[in-house]
Amino acid sequence: MIERFEALAATLPAAPPPLGPNRFGLLSACDGGLLEVSGLSAPVGALCHVQHGSGQGLRSEVIGFRNGRTMMMLLGDTVSLRPGSRVSLGGTPGMVAVGPRFLGRAVDGEGLPIDGRGPLRAGEPWPVGGIRVGALDRSRVRDPFDTGIRALNGLTTFGVGQRMGVMAGSGVGKSVLIDMIANGADADVVVAGLIGERAREVSDFVERHMTGVRRQRTVVVAVPADHAPNLRLRGALLATSLAEYFRSQGKKVLLILDSLTRVAHAAREIGLLLGEPGAARGYPPSALATITKLVERAGNSGESGGSITGLYTVLADGDDQDDPVVDTARSILDGHIVLSRELAQRGQYPAIDVAASLSRVMADITPATHLAAARKFRSLMSSYEANRDLVLMGAYRGGADPVLDRAIAKHPALVEFLGQEVGHRVTLAESVAALEALLNDDA
Repeated sequence: MIERFEALAATLPAAPPPLGPNRFGLLSACDGGLLEVSGLSAPVGALCHVQHGSGQGLRSEVIGFRNGRTMMMLLGDTVSLRPGSRVSLGGTPGMVAVGPRFLGRAVDGEGLPIDGRGPLRAGEPWPVGGIRVGALDRSRVRDPFDTGIRALNGLTTFGVGQRMGVMAGSGVGKSVLIDMIANGADADVVVAGLIGERAREVSDFVERHMTGVRRQRTVVVAVPADHAPNLRLRGALLATSLAEYFRSQGKKVLLILDSLTRVAHAAREIGLLLGEPGAARGYPPSALATITKLVERAGNSGESGGSITGLYTVLADGDDQDDPVVDTARSILDGHIVLSRELAQRGQYPAIDVAASLSRVMADITPATHLAAARKFRSLMSSYEANRDLVLMGAYRGGADPVLDRAIAKHPALVEFLGQEVGHRVTLAESVAALEALLNDDA
């Protein structure tokens, strides 16, 4: 029995006892979740305890300071707060706990378990903003990444260490697509950050992926839409920090962040509370900069040999592909998958718009025969879609366009190639073989 307690104590971090005075400040203002605290000097990013009106404690995060006062945001609701409440420091500023004990667990934005499987023992400290390295430490993308989805493997081949975006409006199938990728991807560790989504989707994802052998390689960080904006932002940072930790161990990591738009919305709320001007359709500069900082933390590590393949969903509000978040993400990512509402309404799932989707590293990681077949597939699909109305009305005369003739003849097979049932996995080799067999009789 003693040996068991000694083994447990050996895993706990050793920290010197706090011998200094107990410092605290007083709550002087509360405006829409923004707190002003006097008498407490704390760095940005520090976590604090706020004395609750009922005697319980609330958690808050320092987001700035102004006119000698510290600006904070609660990680919960403001109910029962009152002027003069005591605010004290808690935790290490700018650090989060990471480690292998998170595997198989579902946690919230503070790293606290939400799966009912007991508490998480303390892990290793990791900078919440990541460890910045030189640009040359990010090695090139050289190897293909198997997503388990035929259309993606064949036409927009992912690379190990690539950052890809899934862009679509609401209700077009983004969550289903990333669920299929998480299920079929070839990765050592899968870190899923479900930020700003519905609680039902979080529960469904955990139930599907936290079973069997998949549980031992999966970490879920979930912060539903009804949580405070700074907690949603901390959830995205925690998920990225966990992925960075496993990459530093030489692991092949798949990082899923659903959705990048909700992270930008949270950063926008914080920026506007601090008085930043809404520059691009209401988004302050700091909100769009948050996207860049998160995405740039993924990639291959030349030092450890590990990798983070990033998959970020981007919600196009009103199906607007020129939305500031969509445009910013498209400019910084290494490729994007566009889901079409029109294709979804035709019953094609996943509703991938082949002409609008691309992988910027595909030419570097695929053989010439695969690349040629993918280009031919795109040509046929683009030709058919451009003349779809003429074909359906019977206004097109066969023989006028040889490419369109082949596209019309092969269209049912092309659509069948793009479709895939949920739960069905197609390997990269199988996808390439099916693509080349489909087009092998074309001139």
